[in-house]
Amino acid sequence: MKLTLVRHTSLNIAPSICYGQSDVEVSDKFDDERQKLQIKLASFRFDAIYTSPLQRCHKLAQALCADERLGFTGADIQYDARLSELHFGDWEMSPWDAIPRETFDVWANDYANLAPPNGETFSQLHARAKSFVEDVSSHSQEKNLLVVTHGGLIRALIAEVLNMPLKRLFRITIDHASVTQLEFNGEVPKVNFMNL
Repeated sequence: MKLTLVRHTSLNIAPSICYGQSDVEVSDKFDDERQKLQIKLASFRFDAIYTSPLQRCHKLAQALCADERLGFTGADIQYDARLSELHFGDWEMSPWDAIPRETFDVWANDYANLAPPNGETFSQLHARAKSFVEDVSSHSQEKNLLVVTHGGLIRALIAEVLNMPLKRLFRITIDHASVTQLEFNGEVPKVNFMNL
C-alpha cells in the first residue's frame, strides 16, 4: 500500500497564531496552490481518497476531485477525524508569544508526552495516525491512497516509517500543498519521497 500524503494549502491566519484543530480558512492563494498541486498529482493513479474533516483539508479534497483526471467525485471522499492536526487545547487561536514562556518551554522539551492544557500529546497524534494506517492497510494492499491532511500528521507518519523519535519531528519541513509518499509493503515501510 502506498499513502500519498498531501498537506493542505496555505491559510488565512498570521504565522504567529497557534491553530491546530481550529477550523481556519484557506488563504487567497488557494486556487493557485491547488492548480500547482493538481499538476504534481496528474501522473499518479489513486484507488481512494481520504481527508481530515477540517475545512482546509476537505475544501482542498473537494477541489481536487473537481478535476476529472483524478478519477474521483466529491462523493468518493472519505472523512476520517484521525487525520486531523494536533489539538492544542487552550492554546488554540492564541498568539504563540502569549503562552507563558516557562509553560511553553516545558511543553516544547517533551511535546511527545506532554499536552497543552486540554489538548493532546504528539504521542496521541502518532497513535491515531498509526491506527488510520492499520485500518486502511487491512483492505488496501497494492493500492495507492490519496490522503489530504496536516503537517503534524505527515511528520508523525514519517517518524513511524523511519523509526524516529517524535522529539525530532520538527527537523522535517512539510510545505503547504506538498506531496509526500510512504509505502507499507512487506516488513519494512519506506519513504518514497517527501515534500514534492
